[in-house]
Amino acid sequence: MSESKKLPDKIQESDDGQILFSVPFPADLNAEALQALKGMQPIIIKQPYSIDYIHSYGQDSPFFAGLASRVLLGCRDLETGYTYANPRAHDMYSGQPTEWVQLPEQGRVHAFTVCHFGSEEFLPQTPFVLVLVEFDGTDTLLLSRLVGLSPDEASLEWIGMPIRARFLRNSKFKPTDIYFTPLE
Repeated sequence: MSESKKLPDKIQESDDGQILFSVPFPADLNAEALQALKGMQPIIIKQPYSIDYIHSYGQDSPFFAGLASRVLLGCRDLETGYTYANPRAHDMYSGQPTEWVQLPEQGRVHAFTVCHFGSEEFLPQTPFVLVLVEFDGTDTLLLSRLVGLSPDEASLEWIGMPIRARFLRNSKFKPTDIYFTPLE
């Protein structure tokens, strides 16, 4: 070996992460013990998994900046005036760029469903109400949550109910930064 710095020949160990103690294993690996390993019960480990996922909202960024500032933005086709209740950089028919427009904070329940199951983020909050919000002057609907009503008392009378936008105080820069409550 040359006179260069000696490289480590052992991986440094730590006690963080998953550690399993007292794993049953034969002390003598004779033929009978090796054969018995085939019947060994599986080792089952519960291990949390997390990653940092870096992504961009790209052309939808103004929508999320608006939510953080308690402003609901939609998009409008410049030629036809067709207005989307969600971010859309280009018109779905002509492909032409759209412009940002401020949507009203009041709308109506167009349709709803009660969710008894949800993604990992929403599972602890089940049951909850998802609602399609209809706004005056807007041609599409916005999917959001409706709070302030009991999911156990869902009623067709909710259809057409006036509702208003509410925003999370501390924005998470997610579509869930906005939700709706019945208009008082």
